[in-house]
Amino acid sequence: MKLMIIGSVAAGTSVGAKARRNSEELQITIYDRDQDISYSGCGIPYFVGGEIADIDELTPRDAAFFKKRYNIDIHTQHEVESIDHATKTATIVNLQTGDRFTDTYDTLVLATGASSIVPPLPGVEQENVFTVRNVRNADAIRSYIDAHDPKTATIVGGGFIGLEMAEQLTYRGIQVTLVERLTQVMPPLDRDMAERVADHLKDKGVSLLLGESVTAFNGEERISEVALESGKTIETDLVILSVGVKPNTSLAKQIGVELGKTGAIAVNRHMQTNVADVYAVGDVAESFSIITGEALYRPLGSTANKMGRIAGMVITGEEAEHRGILGTGIFKAFDLTVAQTGLTEKEARESGYDIEVLHNIKPDRPEYMGGKEMTIKAIADRATGRVLGAQIVGPQGVDKRIDVLATAITFKAKAEDLFHLDLAYAPPFATTKDPVLYTGMALDNAIKKTARLMTPNELIDQVASGKSFQIIDTRSKAQFEKNHVDGAIHIPLGELRTRAKELDPTLPTIVYCNKGVTGNAAQNVLKNLGFTDVCNLSGGNKNYQHIKKCFS
Repeated sequence: MKLMIIGSVAAGTSVGAKARRNSEELQITIYDRDQDISYSGCGIPYFVGGEIADIDELTPRDAAFFKKRYNIDIHTQHEVESIDHATKTATIVNLQTGDRFTDTYDTLVLATGASSIVPPLPGVEQENVFTVRNVRNADAIRSYIDAHDPKTATIVGGGFIGLEMAEQLTYRGIQVTLVERLTQVMPPLDRDMAERVADHLKDKGVSLLLGESVTAFNGEERISEVALESGKTIETDLVILSVGVKPNTSLAKQIGVELGKTGAIAVNRHMQTNVADVYAVGDVAESFSIITGEALYRPLGSTANKMGRIAGMVITGEEAEHRGILGTGIFKAFDLTVAQTGLTEKEARESGYDIEVLHNIKPDRPEYMGGKEMTIKAIADRATGRVLGAQIVGPQGVDKRIDVLATAITFKAKAEDLFHLDLAYAPPFATTKDPVLYTGMALDNAIKKTARLMTPNELIDQVASGKSFQIIDTRSKAQFEKNHVDGAIHIPLGELRTRAKELDPTLPTIVYCNKGVTGNAAQNVLKNLGFTDVCNLSGGNKNYQHIKKCFS
């Protein structure tokens, strides 16, 4: 049996390694047009910035390693030009010599990955315009910076790689301008969370031009100016394109492999395509959402490795299936960690869910142990209580919480289940009531209407509609005078019981504090005094002021 794999990064090598672990009978051959295999593409920004000293650290394994360890033949700088699946043959060109030859297979795996999207703009081919996709790109960018000492750089695209490159170029002393055609950075986040990231980038000196599109790169030998659709121009010494990737599907289409609605190859849970004996894995293949079951394309190395392992198991007769993904992601932007998993508020509403939304602002551990605030935005389905998604922004402790939440969502946890998790506690690591536990408790109370929540956006909409209600600020006088919710009445929590007679118990009432805890206490006081319709403002005044600024 001959197994041919096209592509030798995370997914392709995972297929080969797992297939070999299961069988010594297979003849396994991998072809790749690149010269590097099994490399860490996610490490590229950190090599450019100098945090990774040696480029070889991005490529810890080579073809010789796979031959010795797994008896797998990997041919780099060999491009598969065409496939005849009727005869199960492939035509390959040696990119170093130009020689062409054919090879045969019994089973074919497409692990052809994805390529950076390069917009067809004037000047895009100039030598100081770079994409960020493979090890050669990393080497080219760092070599150019070392040789030319650029003072300014323009990054086109505000996703994961764009923001990581903004950080690393800034660390190298380069003034960065980031251009994003959408009105927010980080499209996978809801805008109110993305704005927290944008504020931090600006604080670190990154210039943001949002809602802007590039029309041309101007310059003779090198780009010296970026022209925007608005008529603005940016003087620049270096351009980084980070506008997304597209799956490499040309070989798949040659042999009738179907593409899914995301534009990537459609596969079943065994990584099989519609064509017999043809599998697809990694960034060329689409996955599906654990929550909705709908097709989902989130090309990440972690998913590629899983897909490859599953294909290797199935090919060698072992039972295995892909269980889907949540699209979990995490990255660092200077002193801030940003993470998300599952559905955003926007995605949940578009999918037809009636949702409860919570903004939970808590330190990752006690302040006396150096704890720092995280903002957790979590959503749950009101009908079932199931947690649907979470986004977290904060300087520390974010990775731990997002992984707990991703695990819980994967196993269909309800909001109430989060509170009952037996999470590790000691002051150097967490608070006694961990932010995850508090998130579950508050969401569950809101769903069951024992402690209802109102988001700042909902409050702003209600104010605009002219609806009659009363808003109570339960903080100190100094805090109230600094800023407060429009139309709020100031009654500190300690005075609320005696002054409640100043309020109308029949009117809808919104209470708030700075972040939410004291507001919840005030909510309970008023409910016990006979107020029938009381909501706590999600995330308190701090969250309200932030969101008001975002959407004003």
